[in-house]
Amino acid sequence: MLTLTSEQRDAMVAHCIRNLPNEGCGLLVGSDDGVISQVVPSANVADSARVYEIEPKVLLRTFRAADDSGEVVAGCFHSHTHSDAYPSPTDIAQAPDPSWHYVLVSLRVTPPVLRSYRIVDGDVTEETVTIR
Repeated sequence: MLTLTSEQRDAMVAHCIRNLPNEGCGLLVGSDDGVISQVVPSANVADSARVYEIEPKVLLRTFRAADDSGEVVAGCFHSHTHSDAYPSPTDIAQAPDPSWHYVLVSLRVTPPVLRSYRIVDGDVTEETVTIR
């Protein structure tokens, strides 16, 4: 299960919308049990509407800050500009950590749809997103 505040959800969606026509992306910082304390937006250095790549400096800064605060980088988010909020084959192949939460924001419809998944050895499982 992933737990977000409404402000965190809205920040992810707004960041993704601002990055149109490209995919928006970023990292999620929080606890091992999926409670998110911070959404960290990133530039999409892939500069693409089909794939995303988090800016390396954002990755490094975020991992260091999470470590310093006793938290973890718990996952990432990105948008799909023209498809549903479900991991693409590219998303599945590039999923870096089986413990992460992979949040997708579909901008195909209004209002945008946000869903979260766990990806372990290529298997995709949707998880509950709780807004507190």
